Amino acid sequence: MDISALNEKIKEESAFVDLLVNEIGKVIVGQRAMIERLLIGLLSNGHVLLEGVPGLAKTLAIKTLSSAMKAKFQRIQFTPDLLPADLVGTQIYNQREGNFLIRKGPIFSNFILADEINRAPAKVQSALLEAMQERQVTIGDQTFKLEDPFLVLATENPIEQEGTYPLPEAQVDRFMLKVMISYPSRDEELKIMRQNVNAVDGGVQQVVSPKDIIKARNLVHDVYIDEKIEKYILDIVFATRSPKDYGLEKLTDYISYGASPRASINLALGAKAMAFIKRRGYVIPEDVRGICLDVLRHRVAVTYEAEAEEINSENVIREILNKVEVP
Repeated sequence: MDISALNEKIKEESAFVDLLVNEIGKVIVGQRAMIERLLIGLLSNGHVLLEGVPGLAKTLAIKTLSSAMKAKFQRIQFTPDLLPADLVGTQIYNQREGNFLIRKGPIFSNFILADEINRAPAKVQSALLEAMQERQVTIGDQTFKLEDPFLVLATENPIEQEGTYPLPEAQVDRFMLKVMISYPSRDEELKIMRQNVNAVDGGVQQVVSPKDIIKARNLVHDVYIDEKIEKYILDIVFATRSPKDYGLEKLTDYISYGASPRASINLALGAKAMAFIKRRGYVIPEDVRGICLDVLRHRVAVTYEAEAEEINSENVIREILNKVEVP
């Protein structure tokens, strides 16, 4: 493989990333990490779970991204009385013709914002997660392919726990990334306040098409990842399962269970997408480290002992990253 030729090709083909980020930046102030993770999810064909208090521009970010791509966007507010048919669609009886018609639900879009996913019962969560995994929906006896690209951005509100149905671990594992959203800085919030008080129109233009994203996905797979980097990814994942083997005996009592093979796959894919966003044709260890928390934080479960000592999965992952040798 000619790395230098691949690097030049990726550098040229990834030029749209800067255009896209700049266009989103007209509306979204700060939150660079969230925008980057959304792009990584999009380029890796994975879905994103966002956790953060209300009002941190989660809805606005994905709406702006869809506008910059001229893609279909749907926001679904998850509530305890929501039914699977409200999401995927249903069959309606046509009395005049004596047959059933298919009415498709809001899931048939490029971007789905599943707002407060943990407010809906298990049946609805399962219907969404099946669509995410299979990229298709069955209504009656007919199966329909979903739009491509297809990205689900699900949000969880960490404050209110009343009337919620926590996502089972096996379902959470289907999300490629879990991103924690924090408050903006003082300067960023001043800019946000002025932008909204003065009614500044961000005016998002289409700078990329869905076809460009599909083409870019194929290029992301071509990004070169060295065998040493692959072994580094496996060391990180295996350290969550067998910390003793990596000189991390103190974590044995803190980890209930480690990351699944999906973690290895998504770490490699995420690192490739990160390299693509940085306009490189090859993966470096910093790409893996940069995406590691988002890929692993929902895949590593801590024990009651860890919770009693106020140690969470992020503390465990950081400890592993500090210990595992970087190639």
